[in-house]
Amino acid sequence: MGRKFLIIEARFYDDIMDSLVEGAVSQLEKSDFSYERLEVPGVLEIPSAIALAENTGRFLGFVALGCVIRGETSHYDTVCGESARGLMQLSIDRHLAIGNGILTVENKQQAWERALMSRKNRGGNAAFAAIRMLSIKEHFSQ
Repeated sequence: MGRKFLIIEARFYDDIMDSLVEGAVSQLEKSDFSYERLEVPGVLEIPSAIALAENTGRFLGFVALGCVIRGETSHYDTVCGESARGLMQLSIDRHLAIGNGILTVENKQQAWERALMSRKNRGGNAAFAAIRMLSIKEHFSQ
């Protein structure tokens, strides 16, 4: 197995996702990791995609990227909570190195503030978190 991560992208907001991916890719390349990218229909599908990909044994870790902007219904709360719960359950139950870069925001302005590499760079932060968790996993595997 190479030094490869999987970036999982829920591309509902393509422009915001492009910025998140840019940050994640930059961090992975800077840290000397390769990567594959996988698009999923929505944020709720990210944990399932990670579970399926993990079974292949091809990836050291995972970077989950998406954006959920609050709308007029309670659907926002379900999507945010269940996607975070799914990622956390996978990381604990299966001992996976996962960086959660799913933005949960009130509006597009907040999303851009978090997505752009020149601002909060949450895509890069998620990749960094996944890399760091892999390091911790490897530390305790020795």
